[in-house]
Amino acid sequence: MDRDTLRSVQKPLKQLYREQPEAGSLVLEASGTLGKEGLSCSVHTGQALVDAGLHPSTGGDGTLACSGDMLLQALVACAGVTLATVAINRSLSVSVSVHASGVLDVRGTLGLDPDVAVGFSSIKLSFELQTEASEQEVAQLIEATEKYCVVLQTLKSPLDIEVAASVQ
Repeated sequence: MDRDTLRSVQKPLKQLYREQPEAGSLVLEASGTLGKEGLSCSVHTGQALVDAGLHPSTGGDGTLACSGDMLLQALVACAGVTLATVAINRSLSVSVSVHASGVLDVRGTLGLDPDVAVGFSSIKLSFELQTEASEQEVAQLIEATEKYCVVLQTLKSPLDIEVAASVQ
């Protein structure tokens, strides 16, 4: 997509959200269903059905997607699309490879040590760029990507999460 096309798509949306801020607030949803066989959850992604299960380090056999990997994949996807959008808006030609890695101690999720946190203790997001942009332009591109990446900002900021259950 070129800059003019992107702007023509986003311009009326930005105008709507300026005039009606409440229109910019939306609810995104995800849903899944426990698998009938084994420890799995089928997640509807909008494009495909992904069967998620335990990572091999916690007893999985490696044939199912791991939710920790999916979290990192969501971060990579969001950061990549955000960077591409910012680059287009700034008329920068870039080719980018995005990588995320996270440190996770499975003793926490397996309940082996109450002092070990459940979840990632750190995540590293990195970009490998091929571009003729200046160092300053690249620094500003990465800064804007970090600022506007929904998944990255969600992971970096505390948020309210409500957990509910119902029996039918």
